[in-house]
Amino acid sequence: MIDQDRTEAGSKGKWNLIVVLGPTASGKTELAVRLARKMGGEIISADSRQVYRGMDLGTGKDFREYGRGGTVVPFHLIDICDPTEEFNVFAFQKLFFICFREISARERIPILAGGTGMYLDSILREYRMIPVPEDSALRQKLDAQDLEFLQKYFLSLCPDAHNSTDLMERKRLIRAIEIAEFSRTHPQIAGPPVTVTPLVIGIRLDRKELHRRITIRLQARLQAGMIDEVQRLHDRGIAWERIESFGLEYRYIGRYLQRKIDREEMFQTLNTRIRQFAKRQETWFRGMEKKGVFIHWIEGVDEGAALRLIAGSA
Repeated sequence: MIDQDRTEAGSKGKWNLIVVLGPTASGKTELAVRLARKMGGEIISADSRQVYRGMDLGTGKDFREYGRGGTVVPFHLIDICDPTEEFNVFAFQKLFFICFREISARERIPILAGGTGMYLDSILREYRMIPVPEDSALRQKLDAQDLEFLQKYFLSLCPDAHNSTDLMERKRLIRAIEIAEFSRTHPQIAGPPVTVTPLVIGIRLDRKELHRRITIRLQARLQAGMIDEVQRLHDRGIAWERIESFGLEYRYIGRYLQRKIDREEMFQTLNTRIRQFAKRQETWFRGMEKKGVFIHWIEGVDEGAALRLIAGSA
């Protein structure tokens, strides 16, 4: 793990990675793109849903942002798999290190940007992860249990779990338990192949302003065709259960399309749930700080403040 001394050392000029994190709708992509354009950087996305092709509006892929102001800023780990495929923190960490090494080899600056707490944490606190084999005996025992039992079992192994997606779909939940059990019984797992010393910049917004931005963004995405996007996923043969597992926009728009709720209930519930999600993200980031990750907080998308932090640590 990265301890406090090591993290602070990285923030004083020995960093080899810039991280931009913050709650949803705080402007992470905008700031990361500005920094990448100024510094000759490339962005690595830390978003658990932007990896999926065809899930654009619901996950906030603003491709225009990457090209705003001229030359397109290179980005990675977006649109890399189909919604029918499984993607998890292990796959993310593995691909992150591949991108990190390739970007560094080009003598450009890797900028990790996103809000999926566990993905960020897996890099900043160097989760020790290796491929976990299937445990047929464990799976046989778990197959006989209902979803509620499996959820409680998983949370007993991972009480700080942030990604609720694994809790909603039986297949993913059993695999998550399998990985957690393997990690618990194999503490000698080797660490990541690359040493990362990050400069971590966090975006902070006043709660009322963040809520305002969430509502405006939700309205804009609905007007841009987010409902049609979810319908297209189902038309491609992706089951409603799978769409539900992607959470937030996909869950409640899916319920609306199935006529389980009306449009007004869909909007109001979704607006509330996204605000609650932002609060959980902030709680996760505070937990990271308590565990030794040093985060430099700035108010809003303050490019000048971010550049001063970078210059001061060079």
